[in-house]
Amino acid sequence: MAGVSAALLSGANLAAIGDGTAENWEVFQFQTATLVAPGIYWLSGRLRGQAGSDALMPQVWPAGSRFVLLDGRPQQIDFSPNLRRVAQHFRIGPARRGYDDPSYRHLVQAFQGNGLRPLSPCHLSIVKRADSSFDLSWIRRTRLDGDAWEVPEVPLGEESERYLIRITAGGNILREQQVDAPGWTYSPADQDTDGLTLPFEVSVAQISAVYGPGLVQTRLVAG
Repeated sequence: MAGVSAALLSGANLAAIGDGTAENWEVFQFQTATLVAPGIYWLSGRLRGQAGSDALMPQVWPAGSRFVLLDGRPQQIDFSPNLRRVAQHFRIGPARRGYDDPSYRHLVQAFQGNGLRPLSPCHLSIVKRADSSFDLSWIRRTRLDGDAWEVPEVPLGEESERYLIRITAGGNILREQQVDAPGWTYSPADQDTDGLTLPFEVSVAQISAVYGPGLVQTRLVAG
């Protein structure tokens, strides 16, 4: 990638931006930080949607969003899958002080277990054939051991390969289809059954046996 430093491609200048909730964060990198006013920086050369957060990122984060510079020390909380969505109590403060110190904050939080959530598939392609059917194809991604370039495909990272396809038009879900391969054909017969009209939206999610459907890749079909 032209103009991007080797350090950046190796993981430098990693940050998170979000609304302060436990679920809604985008991870990104930046190449330069320019001081433009006291306490205000202009970040340029950004690589957005890192660590699988591309399916969550908005076009623009609003003013007042939370920014956290990541230094590699934050670790994922280790808890049993049966504690997902179960309220837990946390006390957060300086390690050198006791838990009863006034500097500690008490939080009650129920987590979705997003460390188990499948990433969204990528390169979703939709091709209309001469018989008016639509051929869908995509490439799966993985949460685990996906950095190697020597293998033809990334490890599955799940018990089995499974996807959820959703067809939506006018805000209504017309069809949900599960498949076990990265492709599917939306036939004219299925379209008639669904009462399909243009435009319509296709979304695809990989399914985890533990988490369920993960983040989605979406495409609008206008004609």
